[in-house]
Amino acid sequence: MLFSTLSFAFMNAAVKYLTAYPTLQIVFFRALGSLVITTLYLKAFGISQWGNQKKLLILRGLVGVTSMILFFWGVHYISVGSAVTLRYVSPIFAGILAVIYLKETIKPLQWLFFIMAFFGVYLIKNFDASNSNFGVFLVLLAAFFSAVVYILISKIGKGDHPVVIVHYFMLIATLVGGIGCFFFWEAPSLKDLILLFSLGIFGFFGQLFMTKAFQNAEAHMVAPFKYVEVLFTLLFGVFVLYESYDFFHLVGTFLVVFSLVLNVLYKSRINKKAT
Repeated sequence: MLFSTLSFAFMNAAVKYLTAYPTLQIVFFRALGSLVITTLYLKAFGISQWGNQKKLLILRGLVGVTSMILFFWGVHYISVGSAVTLRYVSPIFAGILAVIYLKETIKPLQWLFFIMAFFGVYLIKNFDASNSNFGVFLVLLAAFFSAVVYILISKIGKGDHPVVIVHYFMLIATLVGGIGCFFFWEAPSLKDLILLFSLGIFGFFGQLFMTKAFQNAEAHMVAPFKYVEVLFTLLFGVFVLYESYDFFHLVGTFLVVFSLVLNVLYKSRINKKAT
Protein backbone atom coordinates (compact mmCIF):
# COMPACT_ATOMS: atom_id res chain seq x y z
CA MET A 1 0.00 0.00 0.00
CA LEU A 2 2.88 2.38 0.69
CA PHE A 3 4.15 1.83 -2.87
CA SER A 4 0.63 2.66 -4.07
CA THR A 5 0.42 5.89 -2.10
CA LEU A 6 3.91 6.90 -3.22
CA SER A 7 2.97 6.30 -6.87
CA PHE A 8 -0.15 8.42 -6.51
CA ALA A 9 1.83 11.14 -4.71
CA PHE A 10 4.32 11.25 -7.60
CA MET A 11 1.40 11.59 -10.00
CA ASN A 12 -0.22 14.36 -7.93
CA ALA A 13 3.04 16.33 -7.76
CA ALA A 14 3.55 15.94 -11.52
CA VAL A 15 0.00 17.16 -12.20
CA LYS A 16 0.63 20.25 -10.08
CA TYR A 17 3.96 20.87 -11.82
CA LEU A 18 2.22 20.64 -15.21
CA THR A 19 -0.60 23.09 -14.47
CA ALA A 20 0.73 25.42 -17.17
CA TYR A 21 -0.85 22.96 -19.61
CA PRO A 22 -4.61 22.77 -20.31
CA THR A 23 -6.56 20.41 -18.05
CA LEU A 24 -7.84 18.24 -20.91
CA GLN A 25 -4.30 17.81 -22.25
CA ILE A 26 -3.20 16.53 -18.83
CA VAL A 27 -6.24 14.21 -18.74
CA PHE A 28 -5.34 12.87 -22.19
CA PHE A 29 -1.77 11.92 -21.25
CA ARG A 30 -2.81 10.60 -17.82
CA ALA A 31 -5.33 8.28 -19.47
CA LEU A 32 -3.27 7.32 -22.53
CA GLY A 33 -0.38 5.90 -20.51
CA SER A 34 -2.70 3.69 -18.45
CA LEU A 35 -4.74 2.71 -21.52
CA VAL A 36 -1.66 1.26 -23.21
CA ILE A 37 -0.91 -0.83 -20.11
CA THR A 38 -4.50 -2.09 -19.63
CA THR A 39 -4.76 -3.00 -23.33
CA LEU A 40 -1.54 -5.01 -23.19
CA TYR A 41 -2.63 -6.69 -19.95
CA LEU A 42 -6.03 -7.75 -21.30
CA LYS A 43 -4.52 -9.07 -24.52
CA ALA A 44 -1.79 -10.96 -22.65
CA PHE A 45 -4.34 -12.78 -20.48
CA GLY A 46 -6.92 -13.27 -23.22
CA ILE A 47 -9.58 -11.15 -21.51
CA SER A 48 -12.14 -9.35 -23.65
CA GLN A 49 -11.63 -5.59 -23.32
CA TRP A 50 -15.34 -4.90 -23.93
CA GLY A 51 -16.69 -6.53 -20.77
CA ASN A 52 -20.19 -7.78 -19.99
CA GLN A 53 -22.06 -4.81 -18.50
CA LYS A 54 -21.34 -2.25 -21.20
CA LYS A 55 -23.86 0.40 -20.12
CA LEU A 56 -22.60 0.42 -16.53
CA LEU A 57 -18.98 0.37 -17.69
CA ILE A 58 -19.53 3.34 -20.00
CA LEU A 59 -21.38 5.24 -17.27
CA ARG A 60 -18.58 4.49 -14.81
CA GLY A 61 -16.06 5.78 -17.36
CA LEU A 62 -18.00 8.99 -18.00
CA VAL A 63 -18.46 9.73 -14.30
CA GLY A 64 -14.81 8.86 -13.64
CA VAL A 65 -13.46 11.19 -16.33
CA THR A 66 -15.73 13.97 -15.03
CA SER A 67 -14.16 13.54 -11.58
CA MET A 68 -10.66 13.48 -13.09
CA ILE A 69 -11.24 16.67 -15.09
CA LEU A 70 -12.62 18.51 -12.07
CA PHE A 71 -9.74 17.36 -9.84
CA PHE A 72 -7.00 18.33 -12.32
CA TRP A 73 -8.78 21.63 -12.95
CA GLY A 74 -8.98 22.29 -9.22
CA VAL A 75 -5.24 21.61 -8.80
CA HIS A 76 -4.66 24.65 -11.02
CA TYR A 77 -6.12 26.85 -8.29
CA ILE A 78 -5.20 25.35 -4.90
CA SER A 79 -2.17 23.61 -3.41
CA VAL A 80 -1.76 19.96 -4.33
CA GLY A 81 -1.86 18.95 -0.64
CA SER A 82 -5.23 20.65 -0.23
CA ALA A 83 -6.57 19.08 -3.42
CA VAL A 84 -5.62 15.52 -2.43
CA THR A 85 -6.97 15.93 1.09
CA LEU A 86 -10.28 17.36 -0.12
CA ARG A 87 -10.64 14.59 -2.70
CA TYR A 88 -10.50 12.09 0.14
CA VAL A 89 -13.88 13.23 1.48
CA SER A 90 -15.43 11.15 -1.31
CA PRO A 91 -16.16 8.23 1.11
CA ILE A 92 -18.45 10.60 2.99
CA PHE A 93 -20.39 11.40 -0.17
CA ALA A 94 -20.35 7.67 -1.02
CA GLY A 95 -21.80 6.84 2.40
CA ILE A 96 -24.63 9.33 1.94
CA LEU A 97 -25.33 8.06 -1.59
CA ALA A 98 -25.30 4.47 -0.29
CA VAL A 99 -28.02 5.41 2.18
CA ILE A 100 -30.16 6.83 -0.63
CA TYR A 101 -29.56 4.28 -3.40
CA LEU A 102 -28.31 1.12 -1.67
CA LYS A 103 -30.46 1.44 1.47
CA GLU A 104 -27.43 1.21 3.75
CA THR A 105 -27.41 2.80 7.20
CA ILE A 106 -24.96 5.25 8.77
CA LYS A 107 -24.40 4.94 12.52
CA PRO A 108 -24.50 8.05 14.77
CA LEU A 109 -20.77 7.78 15.48
CA GLN A 110 -20.08 7.81 11.74
CA TRP A 111 -21.99 11.09 11.43
CA LEU A 112 -19.66 12.50 14.10
CA PHE A 113 -16.66 11.41 12.00
CA PHE A 114 -18.23 13.09 8.94
CA ILE A 115 -18.75 16.34 10.87
CA MET A 116 -15.10 16.25 11.97
CA ALA A 117 -14.04 15.77 8.35
CA PHE A 118 -16.12 18.67 7.09
CA PHE A 119 -14.75 20.92 9.83
CA GLY A 120 -11.32 19.96 8.50
CA VAL A 121 -12.51 20.91 5.01
CA TYR A 122 -13.62 24.29 6.40
CA LEU A 123 -10.14 24.92 7.85
CA ILE A 124 -8.44 23.90 4.60
CA LYS A 125 -10.73 26.17 2.58
CA ASN A 126 -10.03 29.15 4.80
CA PHE A 127 -6.30 28.67 5.34
CA ASP A 128 -5.06 27.40 1.98
CA ALA A 129 -2.42 29.82 0.69
CA SER A 130 -4.21 30.17 -2.66
CA ASN A 131 -7.43 31.41 -1.01
CA SER A 132 -9.38 30.03 -4.00
CA ASN A 133 -12.97 29.06 -3.17
CA PHE A 134 -13.43 28.06 -6.81
CA GLY A 135 -10.57 25.55 -6.60
CA VAL A 136 -12.02 24.06 -3.40
CA PHE A 137 -15.44 23.81 -5.06
CA LEU A 138 -13.99 22.00 -8.08
CA VAL A 139 -12.15 19.41 -5.98
CA LEU A 140 -15.15 18.79 -3.70
CA LEU A 141 -17.27 18.30 -6.81
CA ALA A 142 -14.62 15.87 -8.07
CA ALA A 143 -14.89 14.02 -4.73
CA PHE A 144 -18.67 13.79 -5.17
CA PHE A 145 -18.31 12.23 -8.62
CA SER A 146 -15.70 9.83 -7.19
CA ALA A 147 -18.37 8.78 -4.70
CA VAL A 148 -20.75 8.09 -7.59
CA VAL A 149 -17.99 5.94 -9.12
CA TYR A 150 -17.89 3.86 -5.92
CA ILE A 151 -21.63 3.26 -6.17
CA LEU A 152 -21.35 2.26 -9.83
CA ILE A 153 -18.46 -0.11 -9.13
CA SER A 154 -20.50 -1.76 -6.38
CA LYS A 155 -23.30 -2.26 -8.92
CA ILE A 156 -20.86 -3.74 -11.45
CA GLY A 157 -19.63 -6.05 -8.71
CA LYS A 158 -17.79 -9.16 -9.91
CA GLY A 159 -19.60 -9.19 -13.24
CA ASP A 160 -16.54 -7.70 -14.95
CA HIS A 161 -12.78 -8.03 -14.47
CA PRO A 162 -11.26 -5.11 -12.47
CA VAL A 163 -8.82 -4.30 -15.29
CA VAL A 164 -11.75 -4.16 -17.74
CA ILE A 165 -13.38 -1.54 -15.50
CA VAL A 166 -10.17 0.52 -15.42
CA HIS A 167 -9.74 -0.04 -19.19
CA TYR A 168 -13.15 1.48 -19.96
CA PHE A 169 -12.33 4.43 -17.73
CA MET A 170 -8.99 5.06 -19.41
CA LEU A 171 -10.47 4.57 -22.91
CA ILE A 172 -13.22 7.11 -22.32
CA ALA A 173 -10.82 9.53 -20.60
CA THR A 174 -8.40 9.24 -23.55
CA LEU A 175 -11.20 10.00 -26.01
CA VAL A 176 -12.51 12.97 -24.00
CA GLY A 177 -9.01 14.33 -23.37
CA GLY A 178 -8.03 13.75 -27.01
CA ILE A 179 -11.03 15.70 -28.29
CA GLY A 180 -10.17 18.48 -25.84
CA CYS A 181 -6.61 18.59 -27.17
CA PHE A 182 -7.96 19.70 -30.56
CA PHE A 183 -9.22 22.89 -28.89
CA PHE A 184 -6.75 23.31 -26.03
CA TRP A 185 -3.13 22.37 -26.71
CA GLU A 186 0.19 23.64 -25.44
CA ALA A 187 3.31 22.17 -27.10
CA PRO A 188 5.31 20.47 -24.31
CA SER A 189 9.07 20.47 -23.92
CA LEU A 190 10.81 17.07 -23.92
CA LYS A 191 11.05 17.11 -20.12
CA ASP A 192 7.36 17.94 -19.74
CA LEU A 193 6.41 15.35 -22.35
CA ILE A 194 8.14 12.67 -20.27
CA LEU A 195 6.30 13.90 -17.17
CA LEU A 196 2.98 13.88 -19.05
CA PHE A 197 3.47 10.26 -20.09
CA SER A 198 4.60 9.36 -16.57
CA LEU A 199 1.17 10.33 -15.21
CA GLY A 200 -0.42 7.22 -16.70
CA ILE A 201 2.40 4.99 -15.47
CA PHE A 202 2.28 6.30 -11.89
CA GLY A 203 -1.53 6.15 -11.94
CA PHE A 204 -1.60 2.56 -13.17
CA PHE A 205 0.96 1.26 -10.68
CA GLY A 206 -0.79 3.17 -7.90
CA GLN A 207 -3.96 1.24 -8.73
CA LEU A 208 -2.07 -2.04 -9.15
CA PHE A 209 -0.24 -1.86 -5.81
CA MET A 210 -3.43 -0.80 -4.04
CA THR A 211 -5.36 -3.75 -5.52
CA LYS A 212 -2.60 -6.18 -4.52
CA ALA A 213 -2.55 -4.75 -0.99
CA PHE A 214 -6.28 -5.34 -0.56
CA GLN A 215 -5.94 -8.83 -2.05
CA ASN A 216 -3.17 -9.86 0.37
CA ALA A 217 -4.39 -8.36 3.64
CA GLU A 218 -7.61 -7.58 5.45
CA ALA A 219 -9.23 -4.35 4.29
CA HIS A 220 -9.32 -2.75 7.75
CA MET A 221 -5.55 -3.27 8.07
CA VAL A 222 -4.74 -1.84 4.64
CA ALA A 223 -7.27 0.95 4.06
CA PRO A 224 -5.91 3.43 6.66
CA PHE A 225 -2.50 3.36 4.95
CA LYS A 226 -3.94 4.79 1.72
CA TYR A 227 -4.20 8.14 3.50
CA VAL A 228 -0.39 8.24 3.68
CA GLU A 229 -0.79 9.60 0.13
CA VAL A 230 -1.75 12.90 1.76
CA LEU A 231 1.50 12.97 3.76
CA PHE A 232 3.65 12.08 0.73
CA THR A 233 1.86 14.70 -1.37
CA LEU A 234 2.34 17.38 1.30
CA LEU A 235 6.07 16.57 1.41
CA PHE A 236 6.31 16.84 -2.38
CA GLY A 237 4.38 20.09 -2.19
CA VAL A 238 6.79 21.61 0.34
CA PHE A 239 10.15 20.28 -0.85
CA VAL A 240 9.62 19.93 -4.62
CA LEU A 241 6.92 22.46 -5.52
CA TYR A 242 7.83 24.94 -2.73
CA GLU A 243 4.27 25.25 -1.46
CA SER A 244 3.58 26.59 2.03
CA TYR A 245 0.96 25.34 4.48
CA ASP A 246 -0.53 27.30 7.37
CA PHE A 247 -0.75 25.64 10.81
CA PHE A 248 -4.56 25.63 10.75
CA HIS A 249 -4.46 24.20 7.24
CA LEU A 250 -2.43 21.27 8.60
CA VAL A 251 -4.91 20.90 11.48
CA GLY A 252 -7.70 20.70 8.91
CA THR A 253 -5.76 18.08 6.94
CA PHE A 254 -5.25 16.05 10.12
CA LEU A 255 -8.97 16.22 10.99
CA VAL A 256 -10.02 15.03 7.52
CA VAL A 257 -7.58 12.11 7.47
CA PHE A 258 -8.08 11.16 11.13
CA SER A 259 -11.88 11.14 10.88
CA LEU A 260 -11.83 9.05 7.70
CA VAL A 261 -9.42 6.52 9.21
CA LEU A 262 -11.67 6.26 12.27
CA ASN A 263 -14.63 5.69 9.96
CA VAL A 264 -12.80 2.87 8.12
CA LEU A 265 -11.88 1.15 11.41
CA TYR A 266 -15.38 1.61 12.83
CA LYS A 267 -17.03 0.18 9.69
CA SER A 268 -14.67 -2.78 9.83
CA ARG A 269 -15.64 -3.40 13.46
CA ILE A 270 -19.33 -3.26 12.57
CA ASN A 271 -18.87 -5.68 9.68
CA LYS A 272 -16.98 -8.13 11.89
CA LYS A 273 -19.80 -8.09 14.45
CA ALA A 274 -22.33 -8.65 11.67
CA THR A 275 -20.50 -11.79 10.55
